[in-house]
Amino acid sequence: MAVGAARRSESFRPSERLRKRSEFLRVQSEGRKLGTPHFLVFVLRGSSPGPRLGITVSKKVGSATQRNRIKRLVREVFRRNKAIFPPQRDVVLVAKRTATDLDYVGVLDELRHALRKCTA
Repeated sequence: MAVGAARRSESFRPSERLRKRSEFLRVQSEGRKLGTPHFLVFVLRGSSPGPRLGITVSKKVGSATQRNRIKRLVREVFRRNKAIFPPQRDVVLVAKRTATDLDYVGVLDELRHALRKCTA
């Protein structure tokens, strides 16, 4: 695989994001809800051929720095590991207060375990 193709497959394109409040609310109200120690995971069949991701981290979780760090970690896990996310699904992750304790490997392991339940 060419270097450019590898970079493209590891990008986080706008078509892979949930952007509108209505999209988030639809996934959260109609989707399947899974609880993990650090996240609430909502999964719903979407219209896009690939997975789409939305991240919610409220002010209850911590300072802006902590919230942004959690969002960066989740985006990085999504960007590098799209295969663990079910195809044609919209996924919304809502961070819990304890999510500030996680590192990259912790986020990856937790999401891998949670999303495995969605495909089973």
